[in-house]
Amino acid sequence: MTRDLDTATPAAPQAPAPSPARRTGWRRITVIAAIAGPGLVAANAGNDAAGIATYASAGSQFTYGTLFFMVLVTIALVMVQEMAVRLGAHTGKGLGALIREQFSLRLTALAVFCLLLANTGLVVSEFAGIGAAFELLGAPKWAVIPPAAILLWALVLFGSYHWAERIFLIMSLAFFAYPIAMILGHPDWADVGHHLIVPHMQPDKSFILLAVALIGTTVSPYMQFYAAAGVVDRGAKPTDYPLIRADAVIGAVFACVISLTIIIATASAIGGSGPLDSAAQAAEALKPVAGQNAELLFALGLIGASALAGAVVPLSASYAMGEAAGVERSVSRSFRDAPLFLGLFTAQIVLGAAVAMTPVDVIQLLIGTQVLQGLISPVVLVYLLVLTNRRSVLGEAANSPRYRVAATVVVVGVAAMSTILLVQTVLGWIGLG
Repeated sequence: MTRDLDTATPAAPQAPAPSPARRTGWRRITVIAAIAGPGLVAANAGNDAAGIATYASAGSQFTYGTLFFMVLVTIALVMVQEMAVRLGAHTGKGLGALIREQFSLRLTALAVFCLLLANTGLVVSEFAGIGAAFELLGAPKWAVIPPAAILLWALVLFGSYHWAERIFLIMSLAFFAYPIAMILGHPDWADVGHHLIVPHMQPDKSFILLAVALIGTTVSPYMQFYAAAGVVDRGAKPTDYPLIRADAVIGAVFACVISLTIIIATASAIGGSGPLDSAAQAAEALKPVAGQNAELLFALGLIGASALAGAVVPLSASYAMGEAAGVERSVSRSFRDAPLFLGLFTAQIVLGAAVAMTPVDVIQLLIGTQVLQGLISPVVLVYLLVLTNRRSVLGEAANSPRYRVAATVVVVGVAAMSTILLVQTVLGWIGLG
């Protein structure tokens, strides 16, 4: 996926020598632009079809009620992504390889199984998002999803994904309209500010369900595997860590700010109307920006975000499986050199596209996959926390005592939300919920 990064770039013509301060500033910007990637891509892949549906549903169901919770989730994402890229930069190994080395075979199998389970549902949701986007444009999903699957598969396998990734990121910029839509929607800013800083929690199952979905779509397990593997695939060294950390933190904060604006914009447009029923209803929040073209703008952003995640998500699972099995794992390899890696990627694409073409409730599928992500997240986060706590793995770069406490609070908090949802679900099954 990053095979083009090692290609030398022709030197630009010499310009007049700038001042030392200006030269240093431009050099820093250039270096950051060169190293930035895994953190930003992973975080933005989280704002995919399922993510947009979940954030929009939060705004339509509970207006501003989930904003403080999202602030906490943002802090959690920053810490989690930072730990993931720190592991990659200081060990030169991905999360899957480290789990294989540091844990038993059974625990390694558990981690990989959880990731595969979560990612399979997520890949289905990405192709469902592509189908829903084209249905907004008047094209049936059965005519769009198979070609989209073949295109994504070919881009990754035949060497063009590096550039396609940037195209998908550019298409995803359509969701930059949400901050504008938020402002033009004239929300009650006092109410927004209140919900951003004052905790709000409802004990009913629908709120807990959506809260877990918000965790799942924001702190997705695949993000940690992808971020660490992406750093390793780029050949980053410990000396690169400050810039890698900046990429991870900026990417996480940027993605969560967009998420917050989606919630606020949707709350301003259709807040209190209940759960979303369709992609067209989700597009309502963009009407202050695009008017009658809101569905078109929403569809373009959804196609880009879903296509980006449609490749990133199965790649993260393939990286994890390849690392755990100790076999060749790189998109620059052929099927003969990396049969497990590329075979698993292909299988996920085929399965995801096939299930997405079935007559399913797209919105419920999208949110449901995020709930599954939220239930599995604590398992993956425990591995991440244990690895970053171990000096035998990271040496002096291991978590400090304060960071260890903060990270433990994050993991326990995510696990608590997942446990509450599980208990509520089981009680509902036996008639006690």
